[in-house]
Amino acid sequence: MLPFTVDSPRNAGTIGTTPYLERAVRTCSLCNAQSPDGTDICRQCGADLAQHSETAVALATLRANPRVRRIRVIVAHDACPACRKAEKDHSKDEAPGLPVPGCSSPSGCRCWYEPALSEIYP
Repeated sequence: MLPFTVDSPRNAGTIGTTPYLERAVRTCSLCNAQSPDGTDICRQCGADLAQHSETAVALATLRANPRVRRIRVIVAHDACPACRKAEKDHSKDEAPGLPVPGCSSPSGCRCWYEPALSEIYP
């Protein structure tokens, strides 16, 4: 049994007593269903979120872009220690997946990627 309920996978439900969309979630890039950070498989379409979450797709896109030389992990102002440790410029191959493993934020992982470009204009 999952620790949350969802009436509509896009914008309803709760996790405990917290409204579903006020918590950090992983969004499936195939069906747009949202699942809590700790979920590895999309509960709606069964996709592997390590490959098909929006953050995984964003990371793959940044890695494939020849103008991106490094990938920065940006964190929220009240980030947990695990996220603070990940907050830096990473080589393309070493950028961690999101959510950051070991994230202990009660709101879930709120990190995101930012590209460091080698050139700005074409």
